[in-house]
Amino acid sequence: MFSPHSMELCPPPSHLEEEFKALFTTECLLFLHELISTFDEEVDQVLRLRVSRKAHLDLSGGLPNFLETTSHIRRDPEWRVLPVPPRLQRRHVDIGDLAPCDTQRFIKALLSPAQGIQVDFDDGNCPTYFNQIKGIHNVLKAVDNQFPDVPHISQAPVLMLRPRAWNMVEHNMMVKGKEVPGPLFDFGLLMFHCGKTLYENKSGPFFYLSKVESFMEARLWNKIFVWTQEKLGLPLGCIKATVLIENVLAAFEMEEILFELRDHSAGLNCGIWDYSASFVNKFGHRHNFLLPDRSKYVNMEKRFLRSYMDLLVQTCHRRGALATGGMAAMLLPQDPLSNSYQRVLATVTRLKLLEIKAGVDGFMVYDLSLIEPMQKLFQLHTKGDNQLHQLRNDVSVTPDDLLTMPSGGVTLYGLKYNIGVGILFINAWLSGNGHFFHRGQVEDSATAEISRSQVWQWIRHQTRLEDDPRVVNRQLVTDLVLEVLMELREMDPSDRSKQRLNTAADMFLEVVLKRDFPEFITSYLNQDHTFLSSQDCRLVEAVDTDVPRHKL
Repeated sequence: MFSPHSMELCPPPSHLEEEFKALFTTECLLFLHELISTFDEEVDQVLRLRVSRKAHLDLSGGLPNFLETTSHIRRDPEWRVLPVPPRLQRRHVDIGDLAPCDTQRFIKALLSPAQGIQVDFDDGNCPTYFNQIKGIHNVLKAVDNQFPDVPHISQAPVLMLRPRAWNMVEHNMMVKGKEVPGPLFDFGLLMFHCGKTLYENKSGPFFYLSKVESFMEARLWNKIFVWTQEKLGLPLGCIKATVLIENVLAAFEMEEILFELRDHSAGLNCGIWDYSASFVNKFGHRHNFLLPDRSKYVNMEKRFLRSYMDLLVQTCHRRGALATGGMAAMLLPQDPLSNSYQRVLATVTRLKLLEIKAGVDGFMVYDLSLIEPMQKLFQLHTKGDNQLHQLRNDVSVTPDDLLTMPSGGVTLYGLKYNIGVGILFINAWLSGNGHFFHRGQVEDSATAEISRSQVWQWIRHQTRLEDDPRVVNRQLVTDLVLEVLMELREMDPSDRSKQRLNTAADMFLEVVLKRDFPEFITSYLNQDHTFLSSQDCRLVEAVDTDVPRHKL
C-alpha cells in the first residue's frame, strides 16, 4: 500500500470528471504508484547516461561507432526475435500521428481500411492534462467497443500505442515528491485499463517506443514490460513494441536494441526528420556536420539516410523482426481530377516506392485518402504479408556511410520555411495541439525539431546563403521572423491569434539564439512557464472533437 501523501494527482480538467473517475480508480492508482516507484530512478539514470555520452563525445571530439563491447551479439548468427502475433504480420499501411484526444479523427481511423493506427501521445500530440486524459479514455472506449458503429477491437485496425518519450514529464502527478515520467504515466494507464482486453482479443498490447538512444534504454523498457506482465497476470512476451530509431547514436546499436527486446520486439522504424535533427543535437557545433537546407538537399535518397534505412531493414530481417518506414506527411487535395492531386500522389508514390524496394514491411500515412493507394503499391510490388525474406545481403553499411553529411547550401526559402514551421508548431502547442497543417502537409514535433535545429546551427556557423549575399545571423533571423509573422497574421487577423503568434515567435527566437542547444523542443516547451500557464480549461477544451476540424 502507499501513503496518500506519497502520491499527488491534480483534479480533473473541466468537463472530464467522468473520464477522470473511470481512469483513476483506487486499484489503478496503486498500480501506477508501484510502477513509477519501481522504475523512476532508472529513468533518471538513462537520462543521465545521455548527458554523459554527449559530454564524452564533445570532450573527445570522437564519433560514434559500432560498439566493441557488444560485438558478440552482432557476430552471433543464431539469435532471433520471437515471431510477432498474426495481427502484426501484415501491416503495410498504418495511420500515423493520430492524437487520440481527437475523437472524430480517431473514430474515422477505426473505420478505415488501414492495417494499424499509431495512437500517438508523443510527436503528434500536445500533452496537456486534458489531452492525455481524453486520449487515454478514448483508447479505453475503443478497446471496450464503446464507440457506436465502430468495428470490434479484434476487427478494427490494430492499435499501436505510442507513449511519450523519456524526456517528457507529467506535471499533474507526483510520486514521492517528484513529477512522474510521462512515458510511465501513459504506459501504466494504457496497460492497466486495456492490456488484458487487447491480449484476450489477440490485438495487443502493442506499442511504439520513441526516441530510444541506446540498448540500455531498450533494456529498461524490457524490464518494465516484464514487471508489468507479471503484475497484471499477462503471459510473458505478450507485449510487443516497435522501436523508432530516431537518433544517430541508436543507429549504431540497432542489433543490440533488438536483442534486449527480443521477447517483446515488433521491429524497428525509421523516420527522416527526428533522425536528421539528432545530428544537430549531438554534433551541431562541429562544422563538418553542417546539415544543408532540408527543403532542397535532405531526403531519403541521400547517402546518410539511405544507408540508415538499408541498415535498419538488413538488421531487422536478419533477426526476424519487421522493418517499417516513415510517414507520408503530404495531404491529397480534395479534387481527385485536379493536376495538384495527381502531382501529390505521384510524389508520395515515388518516395514510398523507394522504401518498399529497400525492403520495408510497412510505413505510415497521415491522410486517410492515401491508405488504399499505398496498400495497392504494396500489392503491386511485393508478395505475401511482409518482406522478411528480403535479407539485403547486398548491404554493407560503414560508419562513414551513416555520418557523411550531404553536400549543399542554405537558401533563403529554406530558412524562412524552417522559421515558419518552428513558429507555427509553438503556436499549435500554445493552442493545445501537437500538429498543424501548412503548405499541403501535416507538421508535428519531428518537423519542428529539424526546423529549429537547422536555424540554430546555421546561426552558430554564420552560414552564407547560396541565393542571397547575406549571412545567417541573429539580425537576419530576427528580421525574417517579423516577415514571417506578417504573412501568418494575414491568415488569421484576430487579436487573440496575433497575441499567441507573437508569443510563439518570441519563444522560437529564444530557442534558436541560445548558446547551448536545447535537446528537445518538446521538453523545452513542456517546462516553459508560458505553456504551463496556458493550460486552463478555456484553452484546452477546443481540442475535443465536437469542434469543427480540418477534413482529415
